[in-house]
Amino acid sequence: MKSSSSRAHALAALLGIELNVTSHFEKFIASLGALLGVLVVAVVSLAVSSGTTAGLMTASMGASAVLLFVVPHGALSQPWPVVGGHVVSAAVGVACQQWLPAGLLTPALAVALSIVLMQYLRCVHPPGGATALMAVISGNEIHRLGFGYVLNPVLLNVLSMLVLALLFNNAFPWRRYPAALMKRHHHVQASGRLPEQSELTQEDFEAAMHKLNTFVDISSEDLIELVDLAREHAEERQPHPYAIELGRSYSNGRLGRHRSVRQIIDQQQGNKKHQDKVIYKTLAGAGAWETGICDAEEFRLWARFEVESRDGRWVKVKPQ
Repeated sequence: MKSSSSRAHALAALLGIELNVTSHFEKFIASLGALLGVLVVAVVSLAVSSGTTAGLMTASMGASAVLLFVVPHGALSQPWPVVGGHVVSAAVGVACQQWLPAGLLTPALAVALSIVLMQYLRCVHPPGGATALMAVISGNEIHRLGFGYVLNPVLLNVLSMLVLALLFNNAFPWRRYPAALMKRHHHVQASGRLPEQSELTQEDFEAAMHKLNTFVDISSEDLIELVDLAREHAEERQPHPYAIELGRSYSNGRLGRHRSVRQIIDQQQGNKKHQDKVIYKTLAGAGAWETGICDAEEFRLWARFEVESRDGRWVKVKPQ
C-alpha cells in the first residue's frame, strides 16, 4: 500500500502543485514590487482618466504585475511581450467591439484573435487577453474612447509599470530586467579540461532551482525531460567540420554564456596552407557582433558544427 506521503505527492503532482523554492525574502520582494506597480498604474490612471477607467485598468495591469515582479526572468514577462501583448490585444478588442455585432461571440473572438496575433508577433502576454476582453465588455465610458483606448489608458499604464519594473528589479543583484541582463557567475576550473560529466538526478535539479532563489516558470519534471531531449539531439552531433567555407556560420557547441555562433565573412590565403586566415563575425552568444581574425585551422577546431538561422533560432546543418 502507498504511504500517506506518497499519496500526497501524487495528488500534488496531479493538481500541478509545484515545489516553491524561493526564500521568504524573495517572496516579500516580489509582493512589494507588485504593490508598487499597481499603485503606479492607479496613480497614472487617476491623473489622466476618470475613476471608472482607472479601476478597469488597475484590474488589467494587476495580472501583469504578477509576471513582472514574481517571474521577472520569464519569457512572458519581457518588455516586448508586455508592451506588444497589451497594445495588440487592446487594438483587437476595440476593433471587435466597433465592427462586430454585440453578443456572446464578440468578446470570445476578441480574446481568440488577440492570442493568434500575439503568437505570430512573438509577444504572448496572458494579461493581454484581459485587455482585449475589457475593450468589448466594459461600459460606454471605455467604448467612447474608441482606438484612443490603445494609447490612453493602455499604453500609458503599461509603460508606467514597465519603467517601475526596470528600476525595481534591477535594484537587487539576483534580479535583472530585462532577462538579457541576467548574468550568473559560476566557478570555472582553472585547467583547460572540461570537468568530468556526472549523471544528473532529480535532486540535483531541485537543488539548482533552489539556489537560483527566483520563481522559475517550469516544473523540475519538465526541465529534466527537456534536458533528456537535448541529450538525444546531441547524440546526432558530428565531429568538427572537415572544411569551413566563406559565408557559412558555425557554433562551438557550448552552453549558456560560453556558447558562440560565428560567420566567416572573409578569407586570406597564405603562402602555405597552415598560414590561411579567416575573418569572422560573432552573430550570437559570447562576444555577439564582434569581429576577429584567426588561423583557418584554429577556427575549424573551434567549430563543432555548422548552423543556420531558421525562424529566429539556430539549428544544426546536417552534413551532406
